[in-house]
Amino acid sequence: MAAVKPYRILIVDDHAIVREGLKQILAEVDDIEVAGEADCARNALQMARREPWDLVLMDISMPDRSGLETLELLKSEHPGIKVLMLSMHRETQYAVRALKTGAAGYLNKQSAPDQLIDAIRLVASGKKYISADVAQEIASEISGERAGLPHEGLSNREYQTLCMIASGLTVSLIADRLALSVKTISMYRARLLKKMQLKNNAELTHYAIKQGLLD
Repeated sequence: MAAVKPYRILIVDDHAIVREGLKQILAEVDDIEVAGEADCARNALQMARREPWDLVLMDISMPDRSGLETLELLKSEHPGIKVLMLSMHRETQYAVRALKTGAAGYLNKQSAPDQLIDAIRLVASGKKYISADVAQEIASEISGERAGLPHEGLSNREYQTLCMIASGLTVSLIADRLALSVKTISMYRARLLKKMQLKNNAELTHYAIKQGLLD
C-alpha cells in the first residue's frame, strides 16, 4: 500500500522563534510537512505564486502588511488556497473578520499542539476550523441575537487604522509602517470616525480599550 502523501504547508510569521516552535510541533506528525516558511507578507505572496500549497499557516500580525490584507491578496490571486490564521488576539476579535475575508480557520497561538494539528488537518482536507467561542459568535450574529458593534462595519484597512491609532501611533507613523501616504491614512481615519460616530482620537481610543481591541 502506497504511503499517504503529507500535506505541504507554508508557515508565515515574522518571528523566527515562533516558526521554529511550529516546525518542532509538526516535525513528528507523519501527514504534515512544513515545506516552506516566510517572514513577511511579501515573501509569502511570492512563494504562493511559485508553487502550490495544501495550506498556508499565517500570523495575523506582520510588519509589512496585515494578515487580513495578505489573506485578501492570497485569495484574490489563488481562490482555492486554504489559509489557517494564527493570532495572539482574542479569538472573537479577529476570527469572524478573518473568516469573512476568506480564511478557512482561525486559531489562537496559545492553543494546545493537538488542537493545532487537528486544525491543520481539517483545513488542509477542505473543511473549516473554528473554536466553540467563535462558533457561538457567528451563530449569535446570524440569528440576530447580538447587535453588530460599530467597529464590525469597518473595512479591514479601516479596522487596522483604528487599532493603530488607539495604540498611540500618529497618522504619520501609521503611514510609514503601512507604506501608504499620510493622506490615505487620514482618509481611513475620517471614514472610521464617521462610520462609528466618534469625534476624535480620544473617543476612538476609549472605544478600543472598552471593546478589548488592543493587545
